[in-house]
Amino acid sequence: MSHDEHHAGESSNYLNHGKGIMSWLATLDHKRIGIMYLWTTLLFFFFGGIAALLVRYELIAPGQTIMTADQYNKAFTYHGTIMVFMVIIPLIPAALGNFFLPMQVGAKDVAFPRLNLASYYVYLAGAALATSTLFLKGVDTGWTFYTPYSIRTGTNASMVVMGAFIMGFSSIFTGLNFIVTIHKLRAPGLTWSRLPLFCWALYATSIIQVLATPVIALTTFLLFLERAMGIGIFDPALGGDPVLFQHFFWFYSHPAVYIMVLPGMGVINEIIPVFSRKPMFGYTAMALAIFGIALVSFVVWGHHMFVSNQSDLANFLFSLITMFVAVPTGVKVFGWVATMYKGRIIFKTPMLYAFAFLFVFTIGGLTGIFLATLASDVHLTHTYFVVAHFHYVMVGGTIMAFLGGMHYWWPKIWGRMYNETQAKLACLVIFLGFNVTFFPQFVLGSRGMPRRYYDYLPEFTALNRMSTYGSWMIGAGLLWVAIYMIYAIYRGEKASSNPWNAMTLEWQTTSPPHHENFTTIPKVTDGPYEFKDA
Repeated sequence: MSHDEHHAGESSNYLNHGKGIMSWLATLDHKRIGIMYLWTTLLFFFFGGIAALLVRYELIAPGQTIMTADQYNKAFTYHGTIMVFMVIIPLIPAALGNFFLPMQVGAKDVAFPRLNLASYYVYLAGAALATSTLFLKGVDTGWTFYTPYSIRTGTNASMVVMGAFIMGFSSIFTGLNFIVTIHKLRAPGLTWSRLPLFCWALYATSIIQVLATPVIALTTFLLFLERAMGIGIFDPALGGDPVLFQHFFWFYSHPAVYIMVLPGMGVINEIIPVFSRKPMFGYTAMALAIFGIALVSFVVWGHHMFVSNQSDLANFLFSLITMFVAVPTGVKVFGWVATMYKGRIIFKTPMLYAFAFLFVFTIGGLTGIFLATLASDVHLTHTYFVVAHFHYVMVGGTIMAFLGGMHYWWPKIWGRMYNETQAKLACLVIFLGFNVTFFPQFVLGSRGMPRRYYDYLPEFTALNRMSTYGSWMIGAGLLWVAIYMIYAIYRGEKASSNPWNAMTLEWQTTSPPHHENFTTIPKVTDGPYEFKDA
């Protein structure tokens, strides 16, 4: 193909609609805003990952390896803070959700395009404020900012908590936008019972964001005031209550776990039917399960505080309610497996990430039962068992699903195919690396190794070393993904408008999509997973 033909073939898409840097920085196109979110969150993912590798390298052997104890605490804090607030919470909703939600409902854009752009710049401002502390004393409180240490520390906790406060507004803006878009801008014929499950997942996530985020905003603001003015809210020396901070923090941060995981489940809901060539098993139950998870997420925060002198009754109730999370989650896992049953499974890269998600996320869920049970939690709390469980749910859930979604939608975003063989091999490296990193931590935790410690007893050396080697595998696998994906943008084979034969609306337009998504408003006549060749 000549350069002119190539240019003519791609001249009418969102990438070429406007020229110059300002056409991106001031864009109101949801697809371009999604791309800006994608590159920004991936940049923070890189920095958060470097911090993780430094932490793991320090723990390769007992004693000091490459950092002092203070430097270790800072690296650990930045890893947690960047990954939670700047990567995992915005990653799927703000990047993939922004790009595909309006297309999946058949709209030209989100309901409030200017608010959408504002949410990106608010996120950027908060993230920049928080990460700038790297050059200003740093911060060493851990990502949970527990009081009273976060009030008294000489490091720069104030700027980080204000950064988290500002980023909260970005979450709320995005959530409001998605709720209104799904309610008001659906294409003719796209009833609630025909809505793709990715949209249902983002809808439930948006409700959590709008309801829960103000709580963490208030909490971080109170912490900031206490540090600035010495008001006694959380510091017992001033008549405050540090356990009150934990209640506030976890009332947001437990639903936040589902802000991170539900969009990942939404991605898996898109991948499994397409690569099984079968409609989603139990569509209504799968949609209701998403809301079941969202609902229960608001009433289980106390299971983070079993050892904080809560009353026995509160502990019992929080333990009992936490068990209920297993019901809608079990419905989801059953639905995914049942969809694959007797399907014509196509082993493409997105499907491999869906398998990885199912394996890892199920382990994450099952190990959560040990932490929800009072008797075992008392032994396991503040050990590496919690670290392993958290990463199996967060990384295994959100990051595996995100990688699956990236491979699934990459041809639509850029109009180019990646190298399938390299993608499958990289998926295998990441999956093995993940399990080599975090599975030994379950054993370490059950044997009593405390988390967040800079040093450890010699008998924990072998498993820590294994864990560190696994982290290198994850790093290598992710770097490999980055290389072949970026190569695909410039040199990849041209993608058709629907390389996977999927039935949702985003595949009914060109790859890359038009500036306004569709040349004519689509009309929906059947469900999102009615495969013509099934």
